[in-house]
Amino acid sequence: MIKLTEITEDNWFEVAALSVDDRQKKFLAPPIGIIARAYVYRDCNAKVRVIQNDDEIVGVAMVREFTDEPLGYELQQFMIDKRYQRKGYGTEALKLILGELRNEGHYDHLEVCVKMDDAEAIRLYNKIGFVDSGYIDEDVPDSYNLIYRFEAENKRI
Repeated sequence: MIKLTEITEDNWFEVAALSVDDRQKKFLAPPIGIIARAYVYRDCNAKVRVIQNDDEIVGVAMVREFTDEPLGYELQQFMIDKRYQRKGYGTEALKLILGELRNEGHYDHLEVCVKMDDAEAIRLYNKIGFVDSGYIDEDVPDSYNLIYRFEAENKRI
């Protein structure tokens, strides 16, 4: 069963050992970079979420809050270790992250920036209900800004 847990002094080394295929490395920071990024964004309520299948660590994600308009959540990094991909863990973990944020209730949406050539990630986000926001960040013009709106959930059933 997939669950989200906190990063701790007992599990951070195992999280840091996670990896993805070589073709995916251009899209993601290494896990230790994800942990460090959360520290850098601590003033934005950044959280590292360890993704587990029962007691086995299979992935990691980092979410933060935007501090500028439009206020919302941002999924900065989301990775499933190469040994556990294509088993549905990413889909289930993303649903759990969305549930946590919806229950937290600070904002009405979650955004994620995805490289246009990362077809696997785009497919996953679209399957969950993310849509292209139409916004192009001039710093990353080769990326889509995808958005998930919590109020739209009732219409997706």
